[in-house]
Amino acid sequence: MTTTDQRTPPSSGGSTSSRWVRLAQAMAPALTARAEEHDKTGVFPTEAFSSIRASGLSSMLVPHEYGGPGATHDEACDALSELGKADATVAVTLSMHYHLVATQVWHHKQGHDTPLLRRVHDEQLILVSTGASDWTDSYGSARRVDGGFRISARKAPSSGTPTGDIAVTSVPWPESPDGPQVIHCAVPLSADGISVDETWNSMGIRASGSHTIVFDDVFVADDQVSLVRPRGPWHPIWNTILGAALPLIMSGYLGAATRATEIAIEAAKSKPEQPHIAPSVGQMLNSLATAQDAIAAMVTASNDLTFDATDQHAAQVLTRKTITVEALMDAVRQAVAIIGGRGYSRGNELERIFRDIHGAQFHPLPGPKQTDLTGRIALGLDPLRNATTTSPPTPPQ
Repeated sequence: MTTTDQRTPPSSGGSTSSRWVRLAQAMAPALTARAEEHDKTGVFPTEAFSSIRASGLSSMLVPHEYGGPGATHDEACDALSELGKADATVAVTLSMHYHLVATQVWHHKQGHDTPLLRRVHDEQLILVSTGASDWTDSYGSARRVDGGFRISARKAPSSGTPTGDIAVTSVPWPESPDGPQVIHCAVPLSADGISVDETWNSMGIRASGSHTIVFDDVFVADDQVSLVRPRGPWHPIWNTILGAALPLIMSGYLGAATRATEIAIEAAKSKPEQPHIAPSVGQMLNSLATAQDAIAAMVTASNDLTFDATDQHAAQVLTRKTITVEALMDAVRQAVAIIGGRGYSRGNELERIFRDIHGAQFHPLPGPKQTDLTGRIALGLDPLRNATTTSPPTPPQ
């Protein structure tokens, strides 16, 4: 694979799961070779994303109608899992882009025109989401001007910022004539007034470039605004995003956990008769199978991005996300216990995976919020407690 930033789109055509898995597997040795250094320095893996663009993996989900290869949702999940075995940071960062593309594909399959998909394919664009901390209230400010809005905000974490082309974000519009609203928009990262504050310095997924995007009085034209909704209450857009996103995101982490179990099993073979080893391996594999089954159920329910975007579907996906996270973290914890103290030493691949896997719990929604939302939907209540916002939330620093 070339490591130059090649934007020439790949040839489109029919795709099979093995095609995309083979592409991901072909990239794996180079990712594995650089993963430790990127983790140590926190430097974004630019060379990996150059290869991802050049290979066509970045646009694999774009439908044939927009010139793309038309890969399925589950094919994208399989590819992310393979990448996650080599480097969780690359897989999880790519899943942030994929989930935005997948959301557009869902809209396309509902009969809506989604021209951004053609640009993703033709220009090999990488989309950057700021949605992890925006949620229903969002934060920042938008004011109406002729032909659009002026927006100001600090948005973090925004994974893939060093390689991204377009930020997909939302900003409150407090002075709307219809009461406080939120505008959703897509803005080129090259636009006047946009800068990046390199704030990302985490325990795991260290090289994801999830920095703070600073919008300083940035002009957003009306045709860049995809949605205007009330600020605070639950909106159906979240049902679509969660249904599209969570199987993809969790698949990247699944790959990392799978690799951890492989390392642990290989180490366990050198001490098979120690009485705790076989039961520990069995428990580890039980946890991994639980995560695999939960993700498979999410992918099946997605029905290749044709799911009904209901509150009930979102609740089911979120429930399985929590089950997945707990099972993945448990599998990796058990892998470290099997291999012993060296698995907890810096520079050991398993130690890096142990840190990376903990990032899974911070994607929407964290466990306590998920159980509350799922329970409220089951009881016929509004998905959110205290859904009406009376004051702006504190933005991340």
